[in-house]
Amino acid sequence: MDVYEALYTTRSMRRMRPDPIPLDTQARILDAAIRAPSGGNTQRWHFLVVDDPPLKHALGQLYRRASEIEQEEIRTGRMAVRAPGRDRAVHSDTLRRIIRSGNYLADHFDEVPLLLFVFAIDDHGGANIFPAIWSALLAARAEGVGGAMTTLLRYFRDEVNEILGVPADQGWTMSAMVAFGYPLGRWGVAANRYPVHEVSSRNHWDAPFGAEVPQPLWPGRDGKPVKAELRQLRRDTE
Repeated sequence: MDVYEALYTTRSMRRMRPDPIPLDTQARILDAAIRAPSGGNTQRWHFLVVDDPPLKHALGQLYRRASEIEQEEIRTGRMAVRAPGRDRAVHSDTLRRIIRSGNYLADHFDEVPLLLFVFAIDDHGGANIFPAIWSALLAARAEGVGGAMTTLLRYFRDEVNEILGVPADQGWTMSAMVAFGYPLGRWGVAANRYPVHEVSSRNHWDAPFGAEVPQPLWPGRDGKPVKAELRQLRRDTE
């Protein structure tokens, strides 16, 4: 698969078939993940896969409780989900769709064929572990496997550690969980993204980026990226 196709069409897939993911496919996904950059090449990561039905059931109970807690925090304003400068009505509609999708995952948690729990030590905000997670998601995309990363189980981190036998006393901390499965939905380029020139600048916050990108730059002719519509940067001469 072309790298641009993977980058442009990989998105969260929360609706999945219960079909098991072959072990060799799982191995390729994780082998790609461990090739990601690691600060100082310390590789302070651990990938714990879960496919045991009783374990998934126990974790699913926690996940559904965590989902209820987070949604209550959003409703009461204790958790703000902001979109600076965006139309509130449009953002609210988007948020409702995401919540519905998240609820589907919660309701069908026990049916997810593969759960990947990712742990790290002294990760400094995820700088070491999240590149590996994204590599796993891209590798899964190449295998036709969908994925959805979530940090919901942070509300019950201790309970998760106990269920999975995590040696937390050694410093291991759960960074995220990724649900993997063959998707019910379709792959496609995300259409609801604000264009590059609206969310990027150059050298100064209020300065233009220097290129107009009104449409996705993939696919282009022959499936190759197309050139951005360049415009000259305006410089303040006063």
